[in-house]
Amino acid sequence: MTFASRPFFSTRFAPAARRAVVAAGLALLAGAAAAQAYPAKQISFVNNFPPGGPSDMIARSVADVLQKRFSQPVVVENKPGAAGNIGATQVARSKPDGYTVLVGIDTTFTVNPHIYKGMPFKPADFRPIMVMASSGLLVGAHPSTGFKTMADLVAAGKGKGVTFSSAGAGSPGHLAAELFHEATGMNITHVPYKGNTPAVTAILSGEVNGGVLATPGLLPHVKAGKVTALAVTSRQRSTLAPEVPTVAEAGHKGLEQEVLYIAMVPAATPDAVVQTLEKAFAEALAQPEVKQRLANLDLFYEGLTGADAVRRLADLSLRYGKVIQATGMKVE
Repeated sequence: MTFASRPFFSTRFAPAARRAVVAAGLALLAGAAAAQAYPAKQISFVNNFPPGGPSDMIARSVADVLQKRFSQPVVVENKPGAAGNIGATQVARSKPDGYTVLVGIDTTFTVNPHIYKGMPFKPADFRPIMVMASSGLLVGAHPSTGFKTMADLVAAGKGKGVTFSSAGAGSPGHLAAELFHEATGMNITHVPYKGNTPAVTAILSGEVNGGVLATPGLLPHVKAGKVTALAVTSRQRSTLAPEVPTVAEAGHKGLEQEVLYIAMVPAATPDAVVQTLEKAFAEALAQPEVKQRLANLDLFYEGLTGADAVRRLADLSLRYGKVIQATGMKVE
């Protein structure tokens, strides 16, 4: 996966090249002038998933802080559908001026290009403002399965097989099922649902054996004894359920998986505007009330910008691409 990069020029120019550099310089000056006035009007955060989810809650938390900082309205628009592609397409086609920002999760860029036959945008159409936070997933099972540990799950998967629910084709839970299959040889039947809530309900009802889903959605049912927590897929234990081991601690280091919460803008957005947004996002995420909201959602602060953000997303895209190619995951 690649994002747009800035061109570099030699110190020796032909006349045409000199004219191009002059034009580029004028464009940069115009961009700098625009950035000095930024923001001068309403900013729209496009969240490409339904209201109420972690990415939506992060978007609204940051928007509240930025509205006060900038003295301009910052609104959140939910544009769900096609695993995030609908909202991302809207941002890709928007004017690259910093007034339309995509706030979502990494799978729009790290998974979708590998599983959708006709993508309406390319990763290179965007540049990151920030990889804001990350979260692991919770591996949960219905109590009737008798699973107490990851070893129990893997043994059953290698035997008669298991069924896993997910929030939909190409979702983090679907990808987790494929990663589990590739790493352990488990026989997993993936059952997609239209969102995280019905996927959780399927586990509660015993319609499926289990699933790998967002921790906040499963944890209340773990506390109530309706779901058995086997492990978390993050690199560190959940702050909400510190008693649950990581998959690495359970003997499956290769099963680590994290969801990244990201903010992106069109690739041609001026550098100065991007830098203004980077600073504003960092300040917003450092606010005590925002930090507490992240903790309540089981999110860990990342704060990656620029080349670091691009590298993190590219590494994930490469990893997921290999798994998707090996398993033949596709969405028409």
